[in-house]
Amino acid sequence: MKYRPEIDGLRTVAVMPVIFFHAGLDLFSGGFVGVDVFFVISGYLITSILIDDLQKGTFSIARFYERRARRILPALFFVMLCCAPFAWAWMLPSQMEDFGRSVIAVVFFASNILFWQNIDYFAPAAEDNPLLHTWSLAVEEQFYIFFPLLLLWLWRFGRNPAFYAVLGICVVSLLLAELGSRTAPGATFYLLHTRAWELGAGSLCAFVLHRRGPLANGYLAAAGLLAVLMAATLYDKTIPFPSLYALLPVVGTALIILYAGPSTVVGKLLSLRGMVAIGLISYSAYLWHQPLFAFARIRSLTTPSEPLMIGLSLLSLGLAYLSWRFVEAPFRRKTGMWLPARRHVFAASLLASLTICIAGGIVVSREGAVLRADAEEMRGLDDRIAINPGLHIDCTADFTLSEKCRTSDTSEILLWGDSFAMHLAQGLLASDPEMKLQQHTKSQCAPMLGIALNLSTAGYGEQWARDCMAFNDQVLEWLEANDSVTHVVLSSPFSIIFYDLFDREGTTYSASQDRVLAALRETLARIRDTGAEVVLFAPTPGSGYDTGACAMRSARFGLDEATCDFPPGDELDKIVADFLAQVADEVKILDLTDMICGTGTCDVIQDGALIYRDRFHLSKEGSAYLGAKWDWAGMLR
Repeated sequence: MKYRPEIDGLRTVAVMPVIFFHAGLDLFSGGFVGVDVFFVISGYLITSILIDDLQKGTFSIARFYERRARRILPALFFVMLCCAPFAWAWMLPSQMEDFGRSVIAVVFFASNILFWQNIDYFAPAAEDNPLLHTWSLAVEEQFYIFFPLLLLWLWRFGRNPAFYAVLGICVVSLLLAELGSRTAPGATFYLLHTRAWELGAGSLCAFVLHRRGPLANGYLAAAGLLAVLMAATLYDKTIPFPSLYALLPVVGTALIILYAGPSTVVGKLLSLRGMVAIGLISYSAYLWHQPLFAFARIRSLTTPSEPLMIGLSLLSLGLAYLSWRFVEAPFRRKTGMWLPARRHVFAASLLASLTICIAGGIVVSREGAVLRADAEEMRGLDDRIAINPGLHIDCTADFTLSEKCRTSDTSEILLWGDSFAMHLAQGLLASDPEMKLQQHTKSQCAPMLGIALNLSTAGYGEQWARDCMAFNDQVLEWLEANDSVTHVVLSSPFSIIFYDLFDREGTTYSASQDRVLAALRETLARIRDTGAEVVLFAPTPGSGYDTGACAMRSARFGLDEATCDFPPGDELDKIVADFLAQVADEVKILDLTDMICGTGTCDVIQDGALIYRDRFHLSKEGSAYLGAKWDWAGMLR
């Protein structure tokens, strides 16, 4: 292939938005599309090489995989090695165990599958995973396992049939992405079958340019660059992705590849020395940025400042140059001293992979506590901010009559709601250990009849909404059949007032406080019709950071516990408080803000108890502490 400096410049356009997006810079709210740009570039470059080899009759699968090993593995393994001491020093055992699983998955290029099953890419918790970004490498390598063999087979039928076959695969993959972005957003984001069309788009560019030669059209190239920049700055995590929305950055990248010749303004811009220089180190920059950001967040008590994240972004470029200069480049040269022969490459790759897998397996088998004298203390911190499902994890999803979700066969107190109801269970029992409690809770499902969230991009689409409404109907039916219940405790963050809604008929409504208020009043009335008294717990006050993690880290690193305290009065908290005030004359409301922030400051650690487990939810010990201190059982009555 003839070297095209504008392609290296295009790599810069791909990597910098990704880095700035992960740094949390608002300007690049859609910076995640940089990965899609990378996919198109990779598809183009690899297919160009394959077509050249097939045309000349020199195609070798062994040589192809040797190139990939030299290109990908040395820098990847080096960055993983550099991550290990920081992970050991700063991560809790649960995080370290996840890190061990991640490194094993990375070796097998299956991290996209691991993260699909465990991590929402856009959730705050994902930011603490130093290897989260390797999902895209896994997608690429999975593509490279199958695509060369497919193209080799298709080539037997001729160039044009091969082109149209790839085009057909792209169309099917895009349709799957559009459908899946609304029905299975996690799988659609991470997995190959809904990303293949992006790599395939680059492959189609290779076919076109190989047949027609270099093209140049300044207007189309400019339109392509504008499309990529628009997606990177205008999109955000609420966009269903990858779906038809992904056409904007993907087609934009294809236009640049096809038409940004050296005579065009875009071609000249992308060929500037600075653009090319960053593009050359873009792979290493991509590898370095996420570990830097993740460890900064893990070590910081609160959200790292924007100046710090910008500084780390620049540091990722500095480290990228060093790893490109001393790791990437030497291993890619066959004439150098490092792994000059193909057998050396494969042998070294196998040995390094086995070593990493063994190390990761040891970490997982030790549950993340490896070579730690303070292992029990660290496990204790893990437990203190563990997920709080209430009575049992079985009580968090579907309606159940499991004995694990009750403390008596003749329940007197019903705990009904979402995760903000779950975290009250320990406090209720701490205030009265003999309480006859029944828990009926479902995550994200507010305790209101006839409506539910419509948040398809986060996995809460129409079917989920129907399940939520059915769950609440079942809880009410259970209540109507159990006249032993004297009090019903409701709780939710009531964030449902900020989102679109579904009703029983499947009608979609825009966010509406009036509709939510009507549903809440109907629910209160139906409960009172059973003869039970209703008590509503207002949600916990929130801060702009993960208060549970902050409190844990202050204990972990021996810092002043007051560092994590925050003032009440968050704007969203005020909106919810005003909403609940509209039913204050109809139901008893217990305000957790008064209990946590009674001194004018929200006290995150009280008498040694970590009140929060994350940004909003009470920890088990925090719930128990508040329940006993404020006598929740007595306050119900």
